[in-house]
Amino acid sequence: MKHFFCILFCLSAGTFFAQKEKRTLREGNKSYFGGKYEEAAEYYNEALKEKSNYYKSNFNLGDAYYKQGKYTEAIGQYDTYIKNNSNKDTLSKAFHNLGNSYLKTKSYNEAITAYKNALKLNPKDEDTRYNLAYTLKKLQEQQKQQQKNKDDKDKQDKKDKQDQKKNVDNKKDDKGKKQEQQPQMSKEEAQRMLDALKNNEQKLQLKKKNKDENAQRRNTDKDW
Repeated sequence: MKHFFCILFCLSAGTFFAQKEKRTLREGNKSYFGGKYEEAAEYYNEALKEKSNYYKSNFNLGDAYYKQGKYTEAIGQYDTYIKNNSNKDTLSKAFHNLGNSYLKTKSYNEAITAYKNALKLNPKDEDTRYNLAYTLKKLQEQQKQQQKNKDDKDKQDKKDKQDQKKNVDNKKDDKGKKQEQQPQMSKEEAQRMLDALKNNEQKLQLKKKNKDENAQRRNTDKDW
């Protein structure tokens, strides 16, 4: 990915007559080019306190935030600059840097929009054209990965349902096996048991009949 940064300078007739925000901006630029990005951001913020609509500081502050890896903050500064300026050259640079910030946060659709806006203002900007192509590729990769994740989730959900159904079926099979393990009896065995039971009942009835007859005989003998 190609980067492009543009630090905006302020032109003044002399340091003595320069306004405070302009002097602060220059100090911030010195820190920026010295690799002291956090210090540069402090200067740019100080310049904005002196003059809230000092949009050169917004632009440069966006660059300082980007260098620190504070991409969300950089986006905010570039947006502010873009909304309040009309110079095509600096706007194209702001859109380019805005696209780079969105790219870092993997907000590919927003980055693509920013790069397209930059190219509308400066169609010959090859760095922006390269970054646009790069971002389009990253977006395709992201979409493919998202689709793969969705397919994998669908497969896993399907497998979970199959496993759940299998567990239910296994429980049914286990219940059936328990029922099968209960003692079984053939028709012949059942008939033999019924016959034996019937014979026992007949014996008991006969025994009871004999007992009653004996009792009657004793009673008759006694009457005599």
